Amino acid sequence: MALEHAILVSLLERPGSGYELARRFERSIGRFWTATHQQIYRVLKRMETDGWVTGEEVGQDGRPDKRSFTVTGSGRDTLVEWLRAPVAPEAVRHELAVKIRGAAFTDDTGRAELLAEVERYRADHETLLTTYLNGEKRDFPDPMTLDAGQRLQHVVLRGGIAYERMLLDWLDDVLDTLRAL
Repeated sequence: MALEHAILVSLLERPGSGYELARRFERSIGRFWTATHQQIYRVLKRMETDGWVTGEEVGQDGRPDKRSFTVTGSGRDTLVEWLRAPVAPEAVRHELAVKIRGAAFTDDTGRAELLAEVERYRADHETLLTTYLNGEKRDFPDPMTLDAGQRLQHVVLRGGIAYERMLLDWLDDVLDTLRAL
């Protein structure tokens, strides 16, 4: 997947400025596809040049004008073509997993430091799971009333929730293993 596809999806859900897109990436899409503000602005400019999006100046009271983007027919066609393409299994790069394997080659002090790092990492993911669960309650209080777009957003969020729960279970196993060494 390219950043362009994530931007097209986000803009089809709701048109917006580069700043608004960056905020959406920070809040939701960024857990699945990360991008810096600079990358988003650079790609938006290229997408506009390629005719995938159009930008319109929008005046704001007391603030500089902003440029709001919408997806063109060409951009929608590009997204649909990409949606139809098969997805290959992705390789997972997980630095912590390599460190855990490397714990076999360190002393008790090194393993104690790794144990503290795994505990910190686990706490971060527990916080993220809580954020996802709170967002689910806030944004999807009655799943029976959701339209198609909301149902698809919700299923992606449920995937994030399931992933965080799986990761926390694995981290508990890692902690038990490290403590037993």
